[in-house]
Amino acid sequence: MLSPWQQYLLVTLSYWSFTLTDGALRMLVVLHFNSLGYSPFAIAMLFILYEVCGVVTNLLGGWLATRLGLNRTMHAGLLLQIVALLMLTVPDEYLTVVYVMLAQALSGIAKDLNKMSAKSAIKTLLPEEQQGRLYRWVALLTGSKNALKGVGFFMGAVLLQVFGFAGSLMVMTGLLAGVLILTASLICSELGQMKVKPKFREIFSNSQPVNVLSAARLFLFGARDIWFVVALPVYLQMVLGWEHTDVGTFWLSGSSAMVWYRLVLQ
Repeated sequence: MLSPWQQYLLVTLSYWSFTLTDGALRMLVVLHFNSLGYSPFAIAMLFILYEVCGVVTNLLGGWLATRLGLNRTMHAGLLLQIVALLMLTVPDEYLTVVYVMLAQALSGIAKDLNKMSAKSAIKTLLPEEQQGRLYRWVALLTGSKNALKGVGFFMGAVLLQVFGFAGSLMVMTGLLAGVLILTASLICSELGQMKVKPKFREIFSNSQPVNVLSAARLFLFGARDIWFVVALPVYLQMVLGWEHTDVGTFWLSGSSAMVWYRLVLQ
């Protein structure tokens, strides 16, 4: 039986690995489909179901985890991401907008299943009297997200330049498969299961401030993705003629600056 600290490390490994591949996949899709001649609008459409499915998964994920356990929902996220990556390894002529949207939909579900499970699992690993330690563990996990997402963008650009689109997807599939096997065999299978199962209607908040903040967050992240995930990489590649690795390095430096600001200046 692993100690709470060891299980925390495994949960963090799962979350970090997924965050890296999720950022890399975004950059791969944008750069590759731009090079195939897709318009910026068509590229943006590829992420519509990704975001919509992420919203729905965030809404239902906690309720689902109380029934299946956080261990199962976390690994379901890893497995769905592997399926989404493999779906995109088909020849370019089969990569239609609708097909890629469906693959991205699976990736959106996978992302929020894994993220929700990883963050919630930490709370179950510590007793209630150690809340201070819990906050530090959660801060370490979530605080690494922006840095790792930037590294993921850089990783995707480098992989695309070195291995090509399908080869990059296979490399990331192998990484996630290894993490899935390791964590599934070592993390407690009962992690996060609850004896009292909440009713489905309890997933909705009755607090108006919470609902307003949720709506604001939806538009905030939508605006962020329109500019930084699609428009900016396409502009850098098409107008300025940057190589894949140049675009990825730009993202990596921006992510590092954000982390430095949060850690030192705030």
